[in-house]
Amino acid sequence: MSATTTAANPTAGYRTGFGDVVAGEWLKLRTVRSTFWTLVTLFVGSSAISLLICLAAADEFAKDKAAGKPDSGDIVLVGLLFVGQIAAYVLGVMTISAEYSTGGIRTSLTAVPRRVEILVAKAILLAVIVFVVGLATAFACFSLGDIPLRAKNVGVSMSDPGATRAIFGSALYLSGLSIFGLALGFLLRHTAGAITIGLSLIFIIGGLTQLIPGSFGKWLYKVMPGNAGGGITQFGETAKNAEKVFAPWTGFTVFVLEVLMLLIVGAILFEKRDA
Repeated sequence: MSATTTAANPTAGYRTGFGDVVAGEWLKLRTVRSTFWTLVTLFVGSSAISLLICLAAADEFAKDKAAGKPDSGDIVLVGLLFVGQIAAYVLGVMTISAEYSTGGIRTSLTAVPRRVEILVAKAILLAVIVFVVGLATAFACFSLGDIPLRAKNVGVSMSDPGATRAIFGSALYLSGLSIFGLALGFLLRHTAGAITIGLSLIFIIGGLTQLIPGSFGKWLYKVMPGNAGGGITQFGETAKNAEKVFAPWTGFTVFVLEVLMLLIVGAILFEKRDA
């Protein structure tokens, strides 16, 4: 290459490194309006639901305590099990499916033809962002939900057995759900399809599997993504009586393995299929 050509195009011969790929994906992620609003929904929606449900349940918990019945402290995190799960999963799906629907994926692959690096960069960014927002949301749910409970002398505390694990575990679970959504988005390349299938697995099919008789039904119920990963968000009486699911960290490990397997399949298909 001549000096004249190099001077005219100073980037000629430059190979985009992985750091550049991450920076490019970060730019795309933070400039898409849906990312901001989905994260806002995750935080505000989850916190509001936790507060409202705890307000509604505080009197009943107080009666249970007076009657000597155990209560379920993890009700303070209930918002995460509704709005939080949905928002985290949908964000993961839209991170890639939106690029397919707009044709932006072709531009991305022209700039960075190394497809696996794009997938890994997206997964890392999603995991970090959702973990940070999820952790802030878990603390907000815990603190806001505790206000009406404490007013009735049935409050929760960070020193309660499993409470700290449940808070950090909630952030880890939401982070994993976003990667689960990303993997299904790569597999299906269709926003509505990926969202429908994923949320059905988490909220509907995951519960229906317990109706299958025998040991196979019990095993299948345990390994469903929402059941395996969600156990890490529970503490108090709910965790003690959760004999139908794995222990918190065991279940989360199963969930992570499922997500990784799905992501690997997505990466293989991403390499083989046309954009």
